[in-house]
Amino acid sequence: MHFIPERILVTDESWEDPAAHEMLARLPGIPLARISSAEEAAEILGRTPDPVSAGKRCLMLARRGGRFMNPCPGDGAEMCCNYRVLNLAANCPMDCTYCVLQSFLSNPAVVVFTNIEAALDEVRETLGGSPRQTYRIGTGDLGDSLALDHITHYSRRLVPLFARWQNAILELKTKSDEISNLEGLDHQGRTVVSWSVNSRRVLRGEEFRTAGLEMRIASARRCQAWGYRTGFHFDPLICYPGWEADYAEAVREIFEAVDPEGVAWVSLGGLRFTSQLRDVIRARFPKSGITYGEFVPGNHGKWRYFRPIREEMYAALSASIRHCAPGVPVYLCMENRAAWRRGMGGGPADAAALSDLLDQRV
Repeated sequence: MHFIPERILVTDESWEDPAAHEMLARLPGIPLARISSAEEAAEILGRTPDPVSAGKRCLMLARRGGRFMNPCPGDGAEMCCNYRVLNLAANCPMDCTYCVLQSFLSNPAVVVFTNIEAALDEVRETLGGSPRQTYRIGTGDLGDSLALDHITHYSRRLVPLFARWQNAILELKTKSDEISNLEGLDHQGRTVVSWSVNSRRVLRGEEFRTAGLEMRIASARRCQAWGYRTGFHFDPLICYPGWEADYAEAVREIFEAVDPEGVAWVSLGGLRFTSQLRDVIRARFPKSGITYGEFVPGNHGKWRYFRPIREEMYAALSASIRHCAPGVPVYLCMENRAAWRRGMGGGPADAAALSDLLDQRV
């Protein structure tokens, strides 16, 4: 997976930003158009038969208005890990059936925010304003952290910045193998490079234009060789006949290849989707069966697996991970205390204890 857009749209404001010109220089020969706003891009793509698919082939350069950094959308869950998200892009060139972005974003283009210096200034202001508070900050909320890095080179600005702060941890989360810009950076152990992973069956049938499992694992090995801690996120876990053996195999493959001592954390999360996303999945991916299962309404207005199903999956995966890597913390994303107790055999006393546990890993 190496994203090269078929067309580029640049807003009037972004023409003033050096980052935009640097990215355009890395993409010579691609049809380019200047537009007035993001709304114009949405209108252009909206005239295509499948705006979401067309948007994933279109790169848009624009400025972000407002703040770049916000609490994780999971903030407010019963056991939230106090994560912060730094949004430097919106949308993703990959095409996973379950991706919430296809029903969440009003603009289907792959957008990179070119006012990167404003984002870095916001990070400095936040970290400097609360030097006794530890921040775990990830860039993989509205888009993949590294899938566009060969175009943006933003990692080469972020990693050295976080290396200078003792109260911050940067997490770069990806489904790609775009890690070349990370080599040789002075990260001072303040950056965790993590991969969203799944069983091979899910990767083949639900995660299109992503790096294969073996490629993700090989990339993790290289990052560990460069001194980075790594992480893995089994999210979303998808229930199907034979999932037990498939997920156990994925866990074995990962920990036979990487050094468990260099793994900061592993998270688990069950499949969840809104009613709107369910309709999009069924329309865009009619061969996918992931929305047909034992789902019940859950928190944040999302459908989730019946809790005993989630708990069974969490128990099986956590047991496999603890067998292969006993010292690596395993935590649940967007879950309540009952799921922790029944699926994990216990857990942190509260959200603050979970946050402290993950902070201390780095």
